[in-house]
Amino acid sequence: MRAKGIAPGPPPGLCEPGMDQLPTEFPHQSVTFPEPLPLDCGLALPGITIAYRTYGVLNAEKSNAILVCHALTGDQYVAEPNPETGRPGWWERVVGPGAAVDTGRYFVICANVLGGCMGSTGPRSPHPRRPGALWGVEFPVITIHDMVRAQKRLVEHLGISRLFAVIGGSMGGMQALSWAVQFPEMLFAAVPIAAAAYHSAQNIAFHEIGRQAIAADPHFRGGHYWAQGVRPERGLAVARMTAHITYVSEEALTRKFGRKLQNAEGLSALGEQFAVESYLQYQGSSFVQRFDANSYLTITRAMDLFDLAGEHEGDLAAAFRGARARFLLVSFSSDWLFPTAQSRAIARALNHAAANVSFVEVQSDKGHDAFLLDEPDFHATLHGFLTGCAEQARLA
Repeated sequence: MRAKGIAPGPPPGLCEPGMDQLPTEFPHQSVTFPEPLPLDCGLALPGITIAYRTYGVLNAEKSNAILVCHALTGDQYVAEPNPETGRPGWWERVVGPGAAVDTGRYFVICANVLGGCMGSTGPRSPHPRRPGALWGVEFPVITIHDMVRAQKRLVEHLGISRLFAVIGGSMGGMQALSWAVQFPEMLFAAVPIAAAAYHSAQNIAFHEIGRQAIAADPHFRGGHYWAQGVRPERGLAVARMTAHITYVSEEALTRKFGRKLQNAEGLSALGEQFAVESYLQYQGSSFVQRFDANSYLTITRAMDLFDLAGEHEGDLAAAFRGARARFLLVSFSSDWLFPTAQSRAIARALNHAAANVSFVEVQSDKGHDAFLLDEPDFHATLHGFLTGCAEQARLA
């Protein structure tokens, strides 16, 4: 079916001209912490709300908790449909009864990241010093470490002093690494998947193209678009289209689309000529209905700032010297966004720090997004690692 074009404005009823906030927020499950949260930028949020979901049952010893960290455009609905968007849980293949992350055995937590737009404090949240307004572009610069410190508050709120594991792919893998470095005593195992210890110059460049597309949209209005009842949908859609190209491999695009034309009736100068163009336009137009542009700017910058080695004068091993977790590093052979070489570099640094580390490169032609797709070898590897760790931790 031909993808619909990008809508020129917000859906009816979402906001009214002249308003700088959403009239009604979806009631995501959340907890609010009134204490200030110090940030790496030197500022502090006066209080934070973290939206989250849990699956499974916490055992009496509170020793079977797994924190799953989502990627850039993910959310807390890891194993169930998102009630706001209707989209399926983004990792239902991996998290659930009998799955690799078995909710019949583990208590799984997933939180919307700080800076997100699915219920956690972020640019779409009320401004604490301007009644009736949103944070918007005034939301402070945040880092991956800030996101993790916010998650720590949630974990402790749930009565958990030590996590069995922290698992995440892409930006979620960065969070898993941050957990292992910041709070080594709080986790037994860490599983960074398709991740890296820093964001490369190429990755930063792709993010900057997306940010510039958003800023160039005439509806961006300097980031105050909500005040005027519009959204930078075209710019955000282009940002999503650009990023999505980096998530897939050339092999995957060729297999799915090749050079197939979308319409048989002939060519046009600016129309949808190729099937892959229609696919990218669908990715862009569907994305703008569920994500906030200012959150996109905030979170992509947080990823760009991530650099564990840079925090230790270029010595990545030094970052892991206090790490106590058992690590499983997973990469995918066709991932050119976070290539295998970057996971190997983390594995070498962990070995130099005398950490307990396993590393697996999964053969796949699906690119970076392989961790979200049907990859039986990856699922079996993750299941085996968690089972082995559970036996070592006497969770069996």
